[in-house]
Amino acid sequence: MLYLFETEDHAAIRASARRFAQAHIAPHGAAWEEDEEFPIELYRTAAAAGVIGIGYPEAIGGQGGDLGHVLVASDELVLAGRSVGTIVGLGSHGIALPPIVRFGTPDQIRRFVTPCLTEGKIAALAITEPGGGSDVASLATRAERDGDHYVVTGAKTFITSGTRADFVTTAVRTGGPGHAGISLLVIERGTPGFTVSAKLKKTGWWASDTGELRFDGCRVPVANRIGAEHGAFPMIMMNFAGERLMLAGQCVAIAELAYRETVGYARDRQAFGKPLTGFQVTRHKLADMASRIAAARALTGEAVTRVLRGEQAAGLAAMAKNVATDMCSSVCDQAVQLHGGYGYMRETLVERLSRDARLYPIGGGTREIMNEVIAKLEGYRPPS
Repeated sequence: MLYLFETEDHAAIRASARRFAQAHIAPHGAAWEEDEEFPIELYRTAAAAGVIGIGYPEAIGGQGGDLGHVLVASDELVLAGRSVGTIVGLGSHGIALPPIVRFGTPDQIRRFVTPCLTEGKIAALAITEPGGGSDVASLATRAERDGDHYVVTGAKTFITSGTRADFVTTAVRTGGPGHAGISLLVIERGTPGFTVSAKLKKTGWWASDTGELRFDGCRVPVANRIGAEHGAFPMIMMNFAGERLMLAGQCVAIAELAYRETVGYARDRQAFGKPLTGFQVTRHKLADMASRIAAARALTGEAVTRVLRGEQAAGLAAMAKNVATDMCSSVCDQAVQLHGGYGYMRETLVERLSRDARLYPIGGGTREIMNEVIAKLEGYRPPS
């Protein structure tokens, strides 16, 4: 099933991403998930194949395209690669680079963005802190100005690609309390005082590394600040809209993969003298799964289409994320159920997908925060 906005250009992107995933991810993905890491060379391979550059201007080393092309590529990488953790880790630049592309200087783009797209350098985004998650305006990591540098002290956690990143686009407090005192700094690996304090173990997404980072008096050049001092909060909010649609798209792809696996299993598995698909209850469960996937894909596609038109679609993006994450959790749970005992076994793909799905109502802004965004932007005003 395709998104309604897809054209021949998108079909070409799908085919390219599918070939890459089939050749470089699918044969090893299950083992990488068990190893909780994939080879760092995969970033360079993906960059050389043009996969990492999808959605970025050719002038800065990308392959061109927009959010729709990125969504289609991610869709196919999940479906053909069959390793969500690998895809998530390989795609961490997708949330770390956009603020630099949009608000950075030509020198910053040359130093940070182009090497990711063409050489496979690894980028991560660091916003969440041990003391707070979705409440970005209350972040505590401090950056004090000292001449041509900021001195950064604090910690970040749950950072995808955090243990291997060459640089981290980091939200810091340069001013007073609240959203008006936040800036973005690019902090590079090897900066004295910048350490990975822990590699975190997770329920799902095993192949992606997730780190906890510490900054103990890191001296970061002012030249690494993205945009105006104290002006990062709007940048972060803009970044969230794209991230949430990408997460919604991943949920659609994960659910579609779980559905395909379940249809194949139900056709082959015999019970009481006939395949599982011979029972009405099985067919109806599969029909419900397919219907929910189609609905989430349609809503996600509508939100992407509006973003591409230049409309403000933060509320619709939040809706798409909630609908898609709820759908993905439900479909993956039903996939496990229809697989019976095999669905609970580690060697079965749907078991892994059910664990991977659990992150999506949390990451990129929790389901509860999405409801607050929807209530605020879609006209509801709670009583004061």
